[in-house]
Amino acid sequence: MSNQASVWLNKSRRPRLEEGHPWVYANEIAKMEGEPTPGQLVEVKDHRGQPLGTGYWNPVSQITVRLVAYGPLERMDEAFFRSRFERALAYRRRFVGADDSCRLVYGEADFLPGLVVDRFGGVLVVQVLTLGMELAKEAWLPALIATFEPQGVYERSDVGVRTLEGLEERTGVLYGECPRHVEIEENGLRVQVDIEGGQKTGYFFDQRENRASIRPLMLGWGARSGIKLAETETEEGVKRLQPVNDKGNVVTFPYWDGATVLECFAHTGSFTLHACAYGAKKATCLDISEHALQTARHNVEINGFSDRVEFVAADAFEYLRQQVAGRDERQARANAKASGAKVDTSKPLVSEGRTWDVIILDPPAFAKTKRAVEAARRGYKDINLHAMKLLNEGGYLVTASCSYHVRPDSFLETIQEAAKDAGKILRRVEWRGAGKDHPQLAGMEEGHYLKFGIFEVRSRKGL
Repeated sequence: MSNQASVWLNKSRRPRLEEGHPWVYANEIAKMEGEPTPGQLVEVKDHRGQPLGTGYWNPVSQITVRLVAYGPLERMDEAFFRSRFERALAYRRRFVGADDSCRLVYGEADFLPGLVVDRFGGVLVVQVLTLGMELAKEAWLPALIATFEPQGVYERSDVGVRTLEGLEERTGVLYGECPRHVEIEENGLRVQVDIEGGQKTGYFFDQRENRASIRPLMLGWGARSGIKLAETETEEGVKRLQPVNDKGNVVTFPYWDGATVLECFAHTGSFTLHACAYGAKKATCLDISEHALQTARHNVEINGFSDRVEFVAADAFEYLRQQVAGRDERQARANAKASGAKVDTSKPLVSEGRTWDVIILDPPAFAKTKRAVEAARRGYKDINLHAMKLLNEGGYLVTASCSYHVRPDSFLETIQEAAKDAGKILRRVEWRGAGKDHPQLAGMEEGHYLKFGIFEVRSRKGL
């Protein structure tokens, strides 16, 4: 008979475990039987003593038990992890690709709470977020190597949530050879990943499908510049369709029909790469981090897009505000001139006042806690409002939020409030979440963190 300790839950608790949620909070526990050590497996029972599953226990954390099985489990040994990893691999083979770089293990959604594994070519980058997974490393590391056969395994457990589990942050090589920079392929594009210095594990796989979804936005803009396809005759007398401007001259620039694009919070420039690959005329790649832009420059260069991309190291909030101020000043001067008033053109404009056909906002999480939600909403409203003002008429806003605490309906409401204040009407084109390598447990809202939308933006006055 098992001598495993057990946790009994309150009668009045919400039946979240039965609904598919794998966490037990401290205030849900009525009593304990036995004396488990922190990180050890315990049996979880309801108030009647009926077993609900098995999880590892940590009294330091508010999430006191994290389920790893919905039945009995004596230990998380190498065989247990091998089975879980093989299941995770089979899922990725079906929905992502057998050998593609992607998220291989996504914590609770792969029934391995506290463990994240990303594959970058031949290198695996892991994050260990909980005490239970920390203590099980001698079992999951050999199972990981046996299942995925990497050239190296690198740890990026340099995240603040470890302190909530009583753990220190840590990074370093766990196995084999781990070069700092690894090149991967995403949607046919070459991307360099900095596994040591990049954010999180080095790259954000969760937006892969979302990046590809911007393809239809990139072409169809030439007519705005008076360019259209017309039948022309070459010097050899051959007739063919060619782009010509409103003066009838042939346009030789190959991306004459492409959009002008601004990507804010660009990180490694992944949306910029996709925009250029899909035919953008010109892209502005903006991030506050010069280190991030160095990687973005490299990625743009190795894909052959350098002639169409400019890089701006700036705070996105301030940059957008400056462009709106410049645009407003230009409009005020134009209005004054049209009314016959004298305009002092010797005074320099406060900013360029640029506009774009497509603006992409993919910021980091603004709300780490529930208390930060209102401040986060103000931040999201600010950047989306200013972006809408800088879009050419009928342009497209591509906007995202990875703040779990800002729920999808709240994010949509914030975008709509921004549109109202900007005098814009929105038409929703896309509304998506994280990619297929980030599966979501139906009973666990915490996994539904990413919101991604594409909106057509038009002025109220123009409709």
